[in-house]
Amino acid sequence: MSSDHWTPDLQRTEHLKMAQMNRRIYTVSVINHYVAGLLEDDMMLRKVAVTGEVSNLTYHSSGHVYFTLKDEKAAISAVMFRRFKAAGLKFPMKAGDKVVVTGSIGVYEKGGTYQIYAERIEPAGEGELAARVEALRRELLEMGMFDESYKKPIPKYCFRIGVVTAPTGAVIHDIMQVTARRNPHVQILLAPAQVQGETAADSVAAALRRIDAAGCDVIICGRGGGSLEDLMAFNTRTVAEAIFSCQTPVISAVGHETDTTIADYVADLRAPTPSAAAELAAFSWDVFLSEMKKRKGQLTNSLNGHVLSEKNRLLALQRRIFLASPKERSNRAMMALVKLSDRIQKSMTDRCSDTKEKLRDHAELMKSAMNVKTQAADRKLALIAPRLTQDMNRRLSDTKHALSLMAQKIELSNPVKKIADGFGYVSTESGRVTSVDQIKTDQDFSVRLKDGTIEAKAQKVTKIG
Repeated sequence: MSSDHWTPDLQRTEHLKMAQMNRRIYTVSVINHYVAGLLEDDMMLRKVAVTGEVSNLTYHSSGHVYFTLKDEKAAISAVMFRRFKAAGLKFPMKAGDKVVVTGSIGVYEKGGTYQIYAERIEPAGEGELAARVEALRRELLEMGMFDESYKKPIPKYCFRIGVVTAPTGAVIHDIMQVTARRNPHVQILLAPAQVQGETAADSVAAALRRIDAAGCDVIICGRGGGSLEDLMAFNTRTVAEAIFSCQTPVISAVGHETDTTIADYVADLRAPTPSAAAELAAFSWDVFLSEMKKRKGQLTNSLNGHVLSEKNRLLALQRRIFLASPKERSNRAMMALVKLSDRIQKSMTDRCSDTKEKLRDHAELMKSAMNVKTQAADRKLALIAPRLTQDMNRRLSDTKHALSLMAQKIELSNPVKKIADGFGYVSTESGRVTSVDQIKTDQDFSVRLKDGTIEAKAQKVTKIG
């Protein structure tokens, strides 16, 4: 069929058929899930703070909190699950309260509604206060006012406890009750201060300065719990500087255990509650007496041991003095001399006896040895005597012959004999002359002959050869 022959009704019918063929049909849960995914992927909605008025409030038995957050023009459902309630909701929220809800936006798929999942709920206005407190905390942290090096130790035994708080109310009552129970001998000094309101910070700071000058062992500074606005006096620079300037150790005890203030960071010690601060400051008298009794026993044992040790040392010194006295030393010396004399006498007697025995033995041995040697010598002499005689005769004969030859030589070399034979003995003042080299011209010399001496002078010296 050509399109030129279609009527408008036929064309409209054909378009409807084609649209029905191309469309996709989804379930409600798929659509809700898709929308939930879109909201979860939106980074802006993952962490958002929304302010409004609380209505339709329900504290469910499961621990969850359900409510509606509304303003003049719109409303949004809200839920805080039980796991966020302890840390995220610190005040008794009720219908009509102006609050700031911090959390994420999501879809309750079963009901097809979107809502805010609350993680923290604060009274309206506390968000700004919290920001101011956080800014001051960071500033003081950078200044070093929270540094551990400035923390003073809390004395173990405190007898004077200063308290800075309101003069009426549960705080001072709790501190006095705990202190009286733990130690009735502790003195409480109260420096009353206004702990809430515009002038509270100056009042607390002035009370801290007064009690610091009173000579206390420790100061407890605190108040009961409340909202952030109620606790603002303890989140100020004025109170922080006053605590930091105290010479006395300060225990901060502000609010409940979950409340934390700047005063807690500056103080030397933080207590979760005022009653806990009293427990920390006032030592237990019963425990103290028990410790004293224990230490008394230890001291007694130590003293008895020391006395016994000193007695033993004294006895030892007395013995040393006794042993070092002249009389005792003389007695010991005499006893030693007697013992030594006895030992010497016994030793001499023993040695004499031994020596006599040895001498007798040696005498016998020598006598026997001499007899043996004498007999051997006699035999030897008997053997060598003839040879000795023969040898002596031969040596005597040889000696006589040698003496005869020597006498002949001496006789031949005798100058007197030569002079007797006609020779002369020539000499000068220097001695005998044996060469013409010893005589110079005109030198005097002597010539001895057998019957006299001639004194002469050399007129001429002639050398032969």
